[in-house]
Amino acid sequence: MIEVTRTQLLPGVHLTAVQTQKFKSSVLGMQFLLPLAREQAALHALLPMVLRRGTAEHPDMESLSAVLDELYGGSLEPTVRKKGETQCVGFVGSFLDDAYTLDGSAVLEPSAALLGELVLRPYTRDGAFCPDYTRQERENLVTRIRAQVNDKRQYAQVRVVAEMCAGEPFGVDKLGDEASAAAITPQKLWDCYQQVLRTAPIEFYYCGSAPLERVRAAVQAIVDGLPAGERAPLARPEKGNAPAQPRRVEEALDVTQGKLAMGFRTCIDAWDEDYPALMLLNAVYGGTTTSKLFLNVRERLSLCYYASSGLMKYKDVMLVSSGVEFSKVGQAQDEILAQLQACKDGGFTDDELEWARRSVVSTLMTTLDAQSRLEDYWLGQAAAGLTEAPDELAQRVERTTRAQVQAAAQKLTLDTVYFLKGKE
Repeated sequence: MIEVTRTQLLPGVHLTAVQTQKFKSSVLGMQFLLPLAREQAALHALLPMVLRRGTAEHPDMESLSAVLDELYGGSLEPTVRKKGETQCVGFVGSFLDDAYTLDGSAVLEPSAALLGELVLRPYTRDGAFCPDYTRQERENLVTRIRAQVNDKRQYAQVRVVAEMCAGEPFGVDKLGDEASAAAITPQKLWDCYQQVLRTAPIEFYYCGSAPLERVRAAVQAIVDGLPAGERAPLARPEKGNAPAQPRRVEEALDVTQGKLAMGFRTCIDAWDEDYPALMLLNAVYGGTTTSKLFLNVRERLSLCYYASSGLMKYKDVMLVSSGVEFSKVGQAQDEILAQLQACKDGGFTDDELEWARRSVVSTLMTTLDAQSRLEDYWLGQAAAGLTEAPDELAQRVERTTRAQVQAAAQKLTLDTVYFLKGKE
C-alpha cells in the first residue's frame, strides 16, 4: 500500500511524501526548480556538484563520507535533470529505513540534517565558494559536456532537440554549454546560488515508512533556514509549431554508422486529456519491441540497426532515433514516415494495440516497485504542477480507445530531421 501526500511548507516550497512499508531503504531529496535558460544552465548545473564537496562542519568529501558511513552507509548524491523546460538541480539521498535499524535508532532526522548542511552551510572561502572545489567541478562539468559526443545515439537526440527547439527553453541542454561552463568563477557561482536560494521553487521528496508529520518536522529546519523571497511558479511550456517544410540538418563526424534522428511536434503533452492516447500511439509506433518501427523498419526490411520512438512527457515533442548505413538513410526515413502514416490511417491491428497497452501499463505499474523511478516520476509531476499517480495514469491508458490513438497520431507533424554522417 502506497499513500502519497503533497504538502505546502512555504509558498513555493512543497513536500511530496510517499508512505510505504515496501522498501528497506528510504529516499530523501531536495530539488530547486529553475527555468531552463542558456545563460544560467551551466551555473545551475554546477551548483549541486560544488555544494556536495563540503560543508562548514564537514569541509571535504572524506568527512562527509564518514558521516554517511555512520548513517548505515547512506548516500547523498547531486543531481541535474530536465523536466520539460524546467531544470531540476539538487540532491537525492538513499538511507536505511528506520524500521530496519538494529537498535531502533533514527536515520531520517540526521539524514535531513546533513542535507540541510549541504544546502544552507556550504564550505566557503572569503565569502564565496571554495576556488579549488569550483575549479575542479567546473572542469568536470566541461568534460561531461564535451563527452556527450561520445555516445553518438544520444548525441543525435541532443542535436535534433537543439535544432528543433532553437528558440525555446527546451532546446537548452540540462548541463548548459561549454563556453558558459568554462567562464564560471567562485564569486559568480556564489551570487547565482544566493539568488536560487531566495527565488527558486523547492521540492522536497520522501519515500519510506515514517509518518508524514515526522518527515515534515525533519525537513522543517531546512525550510526555516531558507532566506526570504518570492518563489514564483514556473510557466507551462508553450507548444511549438512545425515549419511548412521540415528542417534538415547534417553533421559529419568520424563515425562508421549513420545516426538519423527525427523530431515531431505532437500537439499533446502531459497536461492534456489525450496524453494517454499519445502514450499508446508511441508504443504502437516505435516505443516497444512489438512496434511498427522495430518489426518493419528494423526486422522485416533491415533498414536500421535500431529504430525506436520516445516521448518528451512535459513537452509536445516525440523523437525517433535510428542507426542506419549511410547509403540507406533515404529509404529508412521514407519507411519511418510510412509507418507513422499507417498509424494515422488506423493501420494497426487490435493485437498491436493491446500489446502496446500492456507494455505502457506494465511500465507505469513497475514505477511503483523502484524507488529511483518513483522519485523521478514525482519530481516531474511536481515540476509540472500535476498530481496524477502512475497507477491513475495506467487506468486512463486502460480506458483509451483505438479511435483516440488514431486521433493522437493524426496530430503528429515532422519538424526536424538530423543526420549524423561519416567524414568523406
